[in-house]
Order: sequence, then structure tokens, then C-alpha cells
Amino acid sequence: MSFINTLTHYDFYFPGQLSHYNGKVREVYELENDLLVMVASDRLSAFDVVMPKGIPYKGQILNQIAAKMMNATKDIVPNWLTATPDPNVAIGQRCVPLKVEMVIRGYLSGHAARKYKAGKRSLCGVDMPDGMTENDAFPTPIITPSTKAEEGHDEDISREGIIEQGIVSEADYLQLEKYTRVLFQKGTEIARKQNLILVDTKYEFGKNTKGEIVLIDEIHTPDSSRYFYADGYNQSQAEGTSQKQLSKEFVRQWLISNGFQGLQGQEVPFMSDQYINSISERYIELYENITGESFVKADTSHIAQRIQENVMSYLKGL
Repeated sequence: MSFINTLTHYDFYFPGQLSHYNGKVREVYELENDLLVMVASDRLSAFDVVMPKGIPYKGQILNQIAAKMMNATKDIVPNWLTATPDPNVAIGQRCVPLKVEMVIRGYLSGHAARKYKAGKRSLCGVDMPDGMTENDAFPTPIITPSTKAEEGHDEDISREGIIEQGIVSEADYLQLEKYTRVLFQKGTEIARKQNLILVDTKYEFGKNTKGEIVLIDEIHTPDSSRYFYADGYNQSQAEGTSQKQLSKEFVRQWLISNGFQGLQGQEVPFMSDQYINSISERYIELYENITGESFVKADTSHIAQRIQENVMSYLKGL
């Protein structure tokens, strides 16, 4: 496979820029008039550690899936998004993020399954029934929030802990739970139409300048969500074999098998170009499966220049 440029880090500057924040995967630019420009890089984060190499087209995939899902759910939950002037860019209203991630799980998978195997029967103050097998469906989806860390690992936290610590008010938290459940229900319906199962996901919220809670960041992407193929799910559960996943979990499992879980003193194992390209192909596979559309690769010859020109053109038109 020929070399493909990736966007791993670039300091853009846009007219009226007030601040610039580097997230694990995104670059966020705050502009005058309460505008926010979010650039989705090709960086890959696992166990809260950014991998050394970028994944071709990953930023485009995340940005375009998130935009499609934001548009598909804006009638049930308000969100921050107003435009996507470039395959890697989303522009919308500036919001103050609420420092909690709303994680919702329909199935015993990933982090929940690892805790369950270790003998835990409660996660974030929510009980998990005895007798479950990994990847079984919960009787009702459970909400297992985490604190939103500026650096390092996010931490599990209960509803009671969030309210007691004043991270958000009780009224706001109840609204977050309501929004989380209706979004997950809608995401589940969208996935089902594509013969997929939305296993678990996370949502992030903020308050806009009017003080309203709105959905921010990304939704239903392979970085924020886990999907199974519906075909073969029941057979795999009956036989005790692993589910074929469309998510970052395959990367996490590869890292674990190579001795890395983001713990102190551990080094990220070497990722060959062949493995990097295989990750890219899995991301494209998810895009096409979840959207039902063919993925159109953007021109990557001069990614940063393309982004700068497209954003500038959009801003001039305001």
C-alpha cells in the first residue's frame, strides 16, 4: 500500500481565534462570536494514551460519522453542530463542557466485562446480574458515568458521587441521563437497520451561552462506541466464541496481547505500517456498515492546507 499522509498534529490559526486546545484526538479552536472549530486528527488513543502513528482517514471517518449521527438525532436532543466545511472539520456553537462522560452499556463487554471477570457485580453504583457471560445483553441498558480527565485516565463514578461532588447539579444530571437513554435508543435503531448491534457508547454534553444542555463532541463513532454484527451474534454467544466487533476494542486487545494497557512503565508496542493500514481498513469498514454508504477518501496530499482553506472559506461566508 502506498504511503498516505496523516494529520497527527498541526497548529492552525483562524481569524478571531481566542484559544486552542489539544485533545487526545481533536484540536479545538475557540473563535469570536461563540464559534468553535473542531479538527478531527488521525491520532489514535487507546487506554488514554495516544499511539505514535496516525491512522489514514481516521479523522475524516470520525468527523463524518459524528456529523451524520448529530443530524439524525438533533430532533430529539439539541447539539452544538452547525457546519462541516471540510471532511475533518466540524464547526458549531461554543459550549462549556460538563466534566462527566455519560457511558451507557447495553451489553456486558469491554471495561464492564473485565470488571465482571474480576468478580465485581457493581459498576459505578449500578448492579450487574449474576450468571452473565461476556457480551450478553443487560436486562436494561446501564449508565456507568466517568469523570472527564484533563490528563491521564478517566475515572468511574456513580450518580451519587457526581451529585455529591458537585460535578453537575442533580437536575442537570437527571437531564443527562434522559438524553443519554433516548440517544442510545435512537443509535440502537439506526444500527439495527444496518444489521449491527450498538453495544455501548459514551456521550458528552455541555452548556451553550443560553445555559442549555446540548450534545457536544462526537457520537456513535468507532472511538466512542462498540458495535457487533447482528448476524452470528446469537450463535457466537451460544458457542462461547468472541463477537466480531466494529470498534477500537480490536486495537485494545492487540495492545493487551503485546503487553500494554497504559500502565506506568509500559511502552507502546511497535505498530508496523501493515498493521496501521489494517486499522484504517477496519475504520472504513465501520463507516460503510454504520452509514450504509461507500466511503469516499478525501485528498490527503496536503491535509493541513486543505483544512485551512476550507475553514477560511466558510468563515468568510458568515
